[in-house]
Amino acid sequence: MREILGRRRRLRFRRKARTARLDAAVTFAVEWDWPVLPGAGLRATTRTAAVPVCSCPDPDCVVPGAHPYDPGLLAATTDERMIRWWWTRRPDAPVVLATGGAAPCAVSLPAVAGARALAALDATGMRLGPVVATPTRWSILVAPYGLERLGELLYAKDSVPSSVRFHGEGGYLLLPPSVAGTGQVRWERAPLAGSARPWLPDVEAVVDALVEAGTSTPGGGSRLAY
Repeated sequence: MREILGRRRRLRFRRKARTARLDAAVTFAVEWDWPVLPGAGLRATTRTAAVPVCSCPDPDCVVPGAHPYDPGLLAATTDERMIRWWWTRRPDAPVVLATGGAAPCAVSLPAVAGARALAALDATGMRLGPVVATPTRWSILVAPYGLERLGELLYAKDSVPSSVRFHGEGGYLLLPPSVAGTGQVRWERAPLAGSARPWLPDVEAVVDALVEAGTSTPGGGSRLAY
């Protein structure tokens, strides 16, 4: 009986998680006008498997489950019917945001450096929008920017640590409540409840703090942590 009850609880939890991913994808796309698509996801493995396995064909995938696969990134859409069809077929799929264009962009750091950058920005009274966190990386969402604008910003820096990643045109970012190889994706700073579309800071407002945190944090400078 105890085993049956435990199985029922797991099934209820799984159904709830699947519904949460679909609801999130619809909110991002329809209410916020953020183009999304399902991520690759993880392949079913035995419980004893030590390393998560991506569902894509690459056996050495460095971001298991956390990237577009089928469909590809260009399929990202804000169409509710398409989104419901995707997640009806693949209810466990992560939610991937196609960054750039009119959609949000992001700047990310390894988690320790990201926490330090966030504290530095808070200390200045900087207004921030949503911040996405995984066990390994934190990503600050920013207003859309182009490569030329970003290049000018980075050219003015003495150096930029390779651990700082820029998610702009042609890029992507996993959004909550997805689960990938690195673990659960969550909001470190959630969008304000009831907001029609989350406010986002300009990239200029945050890039100095992120570069400084990436440079000064042990392991957050030259090492690229996924």
